[in-house]
Amino acid sequence: MSHKSEFDALLREHEAMIARICASYERDRELARELMQEILFAIWRALPARRGESSLKTFVARIAQFRAISHVAKHSRLPVEEGIDESLLDARASPDAEAIAADERTRLLAAVRRLPLTYREPAVLLLEDLTPAEIAGVLGITSDLVAVRLSRARALLRNLLGVTHGQ
Repeated sequence: MSHKSEFDALLREHEAMIARICASYERDRELARELMQEILFAIWRALPARRGESSLKTFVARIAQFRAISHVAKHSRLPVEEGIDESLLDARASPDAEAIAADERTRLLAAVRRLPLTYREPAVLLLEDLTPAEIAGVLGITSDLVAVRLSRARALLRNLLGVTHGQ
């Protein structure tokens, strides 16, 4: 398979996930598009060197995550409390995400954007249906640390969303 056709297939399969990762890091529509281009370019450059040690989804998520962090640092922007531009979220979201009402999804993603980066990273990847082991691989940390960060992220999200533990 040629490099271009491999990239095109990757894009068809993972473009929605990449767009959601962009939306979780950048509220501004133009900056989110810029981030998307940075991620796609990084994937294009890295694809020929891919060794196949992880799934394609993990490979894409790892690049997207690192580029998003670099992008945020480059623009020196802190997470904003406001909602996320819904047009950045692809309609082809996973079945779990489609089951969540649009206003709840917006509230959740806005709350995720308010999390400290340490907790936002695994939360975003979990929302993309990566397993804790895959998240550990993407972030370069242990599965135990992923579990701790996800637990803390859930507690912070419950607080941000005003949800009590039993709800």
